[in-house]
Amino acid sequence: MNDAKSLFKPFQLGPLSVPTRIVMAPMTRSFSPGGVPNAQVIEYYRKRAAEGVGLIITEGTTVNHCAANGYPNVPRFYGEDALSGWKSVVAAVHNAGGKIMPQLWHVGNVRRLGTEPDASVPGYGPMQKFKDGKEIIHGMTQTDIDDVIAAFAQAAKDAQAIGMDGVELHGAHGYLIDQFFWEVSNQRTDNYGGNMANRGRFAVEIIQAVRTAVGPDYPIVFRFSQWKQQDYTARLAQSPDELKAFLQPLVDAGVDMFHCSTRRFWEPEFADSDLNLAGWTRLLTGKPTITVGSIGLEGSEFTTFLGNTDEIAQPASLEGLLTRFAAEEFDLVAVGRALLVDPEWAAKVRDDRQDEILPFSRSALGSLS
Repeated sequence: MNDAKSLFKPFQLGPLSVPTRIVMAPMTRSFSPGGVPNAQVIEYYRKRAAEGVGLIITEGTTVNHCAANGYPNVPRFYGEDALSGWKSVVAAVHNAGGKIMPQLWHVGNVRRLGTEPDASVPGYGPMQKFKDGKEIIHGMTQTDIDDVIAAFAQAAKDAQAIGMDGVELHGAHGYLIDQFFWEVSNQRTDNYGGNMANRGRFAVEIIQAVRTAVGPDYPIVFRFSQWKQQDYTARLAQSPDELKAFLQPLVDAGVDMFHCSTRRFWEPEFADSDLNLAGWTRLLTGKPTITVGSIGLEGSEFTTFLGNTDEIAQPASLEGLLTRFAAEEFDLVAVGRALLVDPEWAAKVRDDRQDEILPFSRSALGSLS
């Protein structure tokens, strides 16, 4: 049997020392009315840091662009009130012994008319779309692209100013950055469309702008996925060579670590190898990686992304995860739903109290803190 205590050794990412290898994965909860993190949000993150989570990556936080938000009560990462709330979150997490980064987010064409903060603003995306004579997706101009890049850079600069330990850029799951990656959602004919290099240009320019804003040593994490919420079977890269071609420009632009989003961490990414997506990413880029995907859960089909149907999953053995970790397939382990429902999950794993871990249930989430 592998020893779970291996997950509680420190990890060094440049100047940042993370006390354990357990990461809290970003999970949208819509518990921030007006976009401002409140006392409940502060305590939510503090609890998990106090119980052994080394690095918290916050729920998605919107950058300062008119179409960045797609859901009610999502926290923003701009404005004096919201930044003051996040500064209190940082202090609470640090006092509990953890590290924390915001996930910086723009939902892109997922946004619908009627969504806060300005109901008249449509979704923004690589391509324009009309329905019943009304523009429901605004095709982004060069000015729009420049504005969004600047918003990400400013958010990263603000994160650094209030004491966040780094930033994660959300480039996964069919949101704006990811929409530029895909041929189906990006059929532009300018420098941001066409081949993979052009479709990745938007992400590269965001990373470069963020790196300029925060300096050479501030950690930048980039989250990406092969799948997207609109199609779980979709794949950006069909082979290791294609994955290398996709990732290398992001590395060259300034990414320090990749958060490799999969639905099930144990599934091999390509044929003829047991390596998962984080394993291949680490091998191909030489950068540290975070693995994620149903860690600590069994019996979960994960059939909905942000759906309302109930989903129940019992705690699962970590033996397979620990075997891969011991083989240095990845560097950090992000826990989502298991940690969402049980703030003591990390401490229970550390102290060999796995029999006390709570099962996951969507129906229980409304009362969680």
